[in-house]
Amino acid sequence: MRNSFGFFIIILAIPSLLAISTLLLKEVRFADAQQQSIEEKIVMPEIKTPLPVVMTDRDGNIFSEEYVNFYEPYALNDIPFFMQQLFLMNEDEEFYNHVGFDVSAITRAFVTNSQSDDVQQGGSTITQQLVRMRYLTTEKSYERKITELFYAYELEQMHEKEEILQMYLNEMYFSNLVYGVGGAAKYYFQKDLPQLSKAEMAFLAAIPNNPSLYNPLKNFDHTKKRQELLLDGLVRTEVITQQEADAIKAETITLNVKEKTQKHPMYATYVLEEFKWLIAEQEGFEKQLQSAQGDAKKAIEDRLQARVTELLQSGVTIHTALDQQRHAQDVAQMDAVLAKYGELQGAGALVDNVKREIVSLYGGQHYKKHDFNRAYQAVRQPGSAFKPLAVYGPYIDQTGAYASQTINAKPICIGTFCPENYGGAVYGNTSMKHAFRWSYNTAALRLFYNTGIDTSFSYLKKFHFQSLVEEDENYVASLGGLTYGVTPIEMADAYASFSDGSYTRAHAIRTVKNKNGELLYEWPQTREQVWSPHTATQIRLMLADVVANGTAEGVYSTDGYVGAKTGTTNRFNDYWLAGLSTNYSVAVWIGHDKPTNMWRIEKSKIHHQLFNILIN
Repeated sequence: MRNSFGFFIIILAIPSLLAISTLLLKEVRFADAQQQSIEEKIVMPEIKTPLPVVMTDRDGNIFSEEYVNFYEPYALNDIPFFMQQLFLMNEDEEFYNHVGFDVSAITRAFVTNSQSDDVQQGGSTITQQLVRMRYLTTEKSYERKITELFYAYELEQMHEKEEILQMYLNEMYFSNLVYGVGGAAKYYFQKDLPQLSKAEMAFLAAIPNNPSLYNPLKNFDHTKKRQELLLDGLVRTEVITQQEADAIKAETITLNVKEKTQKHPMYATYVLEEFKWLIAEQEGFEKQLQSAQGDAKKAIEDRLQARVTELLQSGVTIHTALDQQRHAQDVAQMDAVLAKYGELQGAGALVDNVKREIVSLYGGQHYKKHDFNRAYQAVRQPGSAFKPLAVYGPYIDQTGAYASQTINAKPICIGTFCPENYGGAVYGNTSMKHAFRWSYNTAALRLFYNTGIDTSFSYLKKFHFQSLVEEDENYVASLGGLTYGVTPIEMADAYASFSDGSYTRAHAIRTVKNKNGELLYEWPQTREQVWSPHTATQIRLMLADVVANGTAEGVYSTDGYVGAKTGTTNRFNDYWLAGLSTNYSVAVWIGHDKPTNMWRIEKSKIHHQLFNILIN
């Protein structure tokens, strides 16, 4: 009888409320401009709450968590009944009896609000609160309130009561970017929801009523007082006895707040970039981008980014090859070396020769999360460090030459291009090993000419130098002169091919799995044979000679074999050192973000120091 009378009152009141604003019709007709009746279906968008991205190291330990909101959904059957009762009895006792709104409660609120100039919220069911969270603004107006009723009614037609309660419990805001009862349990107590005590459940249930006022990290006492009020509500509704309530209130609440794991930002930011490359390759975006230009290319890039965002927000775990202890030591030691030289920057990468995995990398001193990561973003001229890849490797592979054979290092011009050797020195015939050791430019150009530009670049194109362009296919490339350049990760990646002659792109990501632990992506394991065994052997022999007798003196490895090649660009703007040991390949660059002549620190061999840190 009470409900019927209340329904009659609210029906009489609705016409006067409709006259308040012309905005109401726009609200209720949003699903279809042609719809003239509010009785037709309101189409509601699907709501997706972003889930965390978790990164693990090679041993499965979490080292980074990325999330916009902290969220851990539960099925209703897995949410303790006591937690459900806390909200049902205190927020909406008639939840299982109403059609989305409680007419008698609305009537009481309407009468109360009509006596005040200030429009108050009141009489909201759980369904209405869910509608407000999902689809409407928090504006306090009669127009919005009436729209809320229609939405609530429609939501009840679309879903069972249990589904609505589950959505509500999983989507409530618990302050501090935490959503849902599961997320709150994990964030505030670092427990799974079913592991919470009744006191802890009631404490969490106090927060959503006013997440600012009841934020337990700032207003713990306020939250505790409201917890006790909620327990009193359960006593009133005879869910628990007064004795039980007193015992629960007496339990000490100790927060154990979960801080986001944010270790190794240099590596983590690279992993997110590599994730994008992985999706591009696996889902066909990379091939599309290779043939697209202008607006078409921009559209493909936008679709790729949207896909990456969608996957990241779906809650993935990215398993990586990171060696946390080694990486932490690398970063600390390389930071210490560079700190002695002011604003000098450096970058490097360490690749496992067998698995072709990026074990560690260095993005620059003073690095903070999302800074410019020089390991994969600093595209710089490689100088002579490029010669083994562009000149000597292709020449030996095509001719079967040996490091000991004699070659011509005399002055040479091809058209107007007449390179000089370091210090303007002039040489005659010499062994290939000797020319390689001291990086004779005249010998490199002559070998490059004999091999041919097209043939030499057919090798370079097998690697993943993303900034190589068609304009680079000229004779200057024989000396490492490129339109844009290469990155340390790309150089270490390519040098790893000299370990056994094979190539597959080095990667940090091992697998990507969804929130259920199912495999989504992994890099292909196939390898291409780039160099013959003879070529790889001769290059390693000459790299070792550079360490023993040439420009890479001072480089060492506890790993047995070690070989390396230095590179210096015009005006001493860049210093490179790339090479490999038995188990690892390394490339290191030092320079300034704004190119600066570094002649005065050449003899300090800073890049040698960084190389030794990474490879050992």
